[in-house]
Amino acid sequence: MGAKQENGDPEDILPPLGQALSHELDMKVKKYLRGEGADLEVLKDKKLKGQLHTRENLYGTSAKTAAKTEKVDNALLFFTSLWLLPSEGGYLEAEGIEKTWRIKQDTIGREVDISSAKNQYDIVLPDFGPYTLDFTSSGRYMAAAGRKGHVAVVDMKNMSLIKEIQACVRETVRDVVFLHNELFFAAAQKKYPYIYNRDGVELHCLKEHGAVTRLQFLKNHFLLASINKYGQLRYQDVTMGEMIGNFRTGLGRTDVMQANPFNGVVALGHSGGTVSMWKPTSAVPLVKMLCHPGPITAMAFHPDGHLMATSGKERKIKIWDVRKFEVLQTIRGHAKTLDFSQKGLLAAGTGSFVQIFGNFSGSRNYSRYMGHSIVKGYQIRKVAFRPYEDVLGIGHSMGWSSILIPGSGEPNFDTWLANPFETTKQRREKEIHSLLDKLPPETIMLDPSKIGTVKSAKKKEKPTKKEMEADLEAAVEAAKGTAIRKKTKGRNKPSKIAVKKKEIVERVKKPFMDQQMKEEEKVAKKKRKISEEISLPTALQRFARKKATA
Repeated sequence: MGAKQENGDPEDILPPLGQALSHELDMKVKKYLRGEGADLEVLKDKKLKGQLHTRENLYGTSAKTAAKTEKVDNALLFFTSLWLLPSEGGYLEAEGIEKTWRIKQDTIGREVDISSAKNQYDIVLPDFGPYTLDFTSSGRYMAAAGRKGHVAVVDMKNMSLIKEIQACVRETVRDVVFLHNELFFAAAQKKYPYIYNRDGVELHCLKEHGAVTRLQFLKNHFLLASINKYGQLRYQDVTMGEMIGNFRTGLGRTDVMQANPFNGVVALGHSGGTVSMWKPTSAVPLVKMLCHPGPITAMAFHPDGHLMATSGKERKIKIWDVRKFEVLQTIRGHAKTLDFSQKGLLAAGTGSFVQIFGNFSGSRNYSRYMGHSIVKGYQIRKVAFRPYEDVLGIGHSMGWSSILIPGSGEPNFDTWLANPFETTKQRREKEIHSLLDKLPPETIMLDPSKIGTVKSAKKKEKPTKKEMEADLEAAVEAAKGTAIRKKTKGRNKPSKIAVKKKEIVERVKKPFMDQQMKEEEKVAKKKRKISEEISLPTALQRFARKKATA
């Protein structure tokens, strides 16, 4: 039973798992070894042979230690990811010739667990639509606003209604957005935007904003940005109530507005096909780019802030690289609303149909991933991905719906950033920390990585002609006032003193005169080049003086 083979290989005695681990260790040792060992048998010097043999053993021991350390690090990394990242993201995978965009929501609902299946539902409210939606950063709460004056705040984890406001609004609601947490939200109503708390109590009426069409909240800066029907863009600090910026865009009315989550720049889509990007400390746009030949209907930013999706009336969806301001891809199709998920999926909604595009190759090339049709006749107004869940919310003319989109949400949440299960105490502490970490409006820029860097030294500006003349006169006056040392008798005549002073003045003038001559030569060369290029007609240019070749 316990007998051992006499002439067998020790690896043959190990079980299969042990053999695999030993083989893996040998492969890692080879990676750290400095090539094959030297052949020491050919050496005749015993002393040198012993020294080299000791060194080779040292190399082998170091390689084994490094291989074992890497193995331990990999094991620690595995167990760390196992504990800290318990969930793994995944997408729909088709078999054979099957296409993922042909898989229906009914099929997905039968295969998922009970808690995920609860996220498939339709809320029918035909008297108040169409609806627009907004989620908190943790995805726990959702605000739904109907065009005809209905506002509701819903707890998505418990699927319970927190507050429903209809009696106190009773007028057009164009947009709704949460502020820094679920306790406050802003609604763009018929005449002015209002701020409410979670209990439906009106806190503020922002009359300076006017009749607002779209709202955006910059949570890192605590700024509420709005665009009204006259094309005026306003920024208001919700902590102090101060109006930070008030600008006329000069490009007409727009209802397309989106904030870049990476740098806080607000982008507006205009009827002329242009997209303008703004910050609260500049009265002119940072960028104006022509994206479409006709009006822009929808716009969205990727969570990393490097990609922008736009849709135009010419039935094309374009993916832009915001760093280079160039088109990466053009997709045929129309979209009235666009939204990116946390994992980079793009949802486009128009009419009663939603399309989801995915970037699975890693080359920023989006292809069709899923599709979903709601009841014929329903008109989609807003699509929004729910954070940390594979869920897409759809606001339409008859209420709102929720569908499952596998792989859209981040599978693991960071409680320091967004905690769906936070308590009242944690929420208060987070609010205090976010107020202390509030960024000033000056930090909003196209490239926020420049913040904290050293400004490069500017090139010295050339002095003007008047400044040069003034410097020359000052130097001459200083030279004339220099005292000349008295010498022995006969060498201190007035004529010699005058000659010496004249030499000093000429010596001071020389650098100024040299600089003036160099500038005159440069100007003459430029004039000569321009005259040679312009004066000669095409037929006589072959007779022009040719430049000497080295």
